[in-house]
Amino acid sequence: MSEIAQRELLVSLGASLFARGFSVGSAGNISVKVADGYLMTPTNSSLGRLEAAQISKLDRNFQHVAGDKPSKEVFMHRAFYDARPEAGAVVHLHSSAATAVGCLPDVDPENPIPPLTPYFVMRVGRRMPVVPYYRPGDPAMGPAIQQAAMTARAVLLANHGPVVSGATLLDAVYAAEELEEAAKLFLMLRGAAPRLLTPAQVEDLLGTFG
Repeated sequence: MSEIAQRELLVSLGASLFARGFSVGSAGNISVKVADGYLMTPTNSSLGRLEAAQISKLDRNFQHVAGDKPSKEVFMHRAFYDARPEAGAVVHLHSSAATAVGCLPDVDPENPIPPLTPYFVMRVGRRMPVVPYYRPGDPAMGPAIQQAAMTARAVLLANHGPVVSGATLLDAVYAAEELEEAAKLFLMLRGAAPRLLTPAQVEDLLGTFG
């Protein structure tokens, strides 16, 4: 896909996420890999009001080369790209249910949302660890995210929100959407004893769909 097409897709998907409440105000940021670097949503921008020409352009070393100034959380995206060479896009949202799970002190920090549905496993993977709390914009968060991303396609930032990677921009957005739905189900079923997918069923899904 050309850079122009990636810019237009980023604007369209950002507006869709914003309209459905996955981000509010200037919360959240998205990046996508292009031939000679990365595109990223600008700092203090709303996902609902992006303009293709103003999207930030970074070179392969994550230096700003064109467009508006990038999000202050460039390091968050770089951590995923460095940890997962196959990642083609990264989506960070403040979606309500996933963020709520990240505020719970008694969930499993290695995998707070159990395998409730096949689609969660297919989109997000077998695990999604919680990264301890850091102040938003704190570069110290980068190494913690990178370490977690070595073995996970997505992480949940404690008291902050999810960060999700995908092979393409569409894949990353679909995974972020599926994560939010899984978080809603988890909160609805909290205190119950739901039937989970078995380890064998999880492995079958990953073996079949990757």
